[in-house]
Amino acid sequence: MREQRNSAIKGTDMLIQHLEASRAAMDRLISSHVVSEVDRAIGLITAALRGGHALLVCGNGGSAADAMHIAGELVGRFLRERRAINCICLASNPAVLTAWANDYSYDTVFARQVEGYGSAGSVLLGVSTSGNSVNVVRAFEVAREMGVGTIAMTGAGGGRLAGLADVLLAMPSQETPIVQQLHVCIYHHMCEQIEESLATDMSNGSWGTQPETGERAERKPNPEAPSRAPLASR
Repeated sequence: MREQRNSAIKGTDMLIQHLEASRAAMDRLISSHVVSEVDRAIGLITAALRGGHALLVCGNGGSAADAMHIAGELVGRFLRERRAINCICLASNPAVLTAWANDYSYDTVFARQVEGYGSAGSVLLGVSTSGNSVNVVRAFEVAREMGVGTIAMTGAGGGRLAGLADVLLAMPSQETPIVQQLHVCIYHHMCEQIEESLATDMSNGSWGTQPETGERAERKPNPEAPSRAPLASR
């Protein structure tokens, strides 16, 4: 029993140390230049979306999960009811990823998709705690050739992505778990601000309300289709 109690105390001490390290990193972030750079990133993304272009997001491992998280918040919703936002996660299609990696190279799995989904005026958001993920770097290189804006979300220094990013969001830490925690805080804020800006445009008729023509405009709702459950019940 005493050994279990001592183990629990050690575990609690470790948690407190981790939380204190997280808080210290958050304090450094608050006082860093990254805060103003986040506003630039939001402006770049909202301008692209208003122009009818896509936001592309990529990353590996935990950063791939972050990329999927960002796309989920924007295609779905973050806080407001609104139309879907054109955000594509380049790490979420296993058929594309495995086909290209198997036949060519994993180093170019994201670059290939930038070629397919991107266009001049689009934005690529790359998430890499080191800033050196080869496939993210290659995607940025292709993006710059195509006139696609680039935003890098990294750890301290920015790695190789620093020289390829129009906007660098380099967290003030080199510890991967801490960097990832700061990334979540930053991209949640970005999702909220992007959503708020575009939802306001929708409400005043300045974005996403052009009259539809052709087959899509003539499409009628199916009265036999099941209604969607309210968000709160899903």
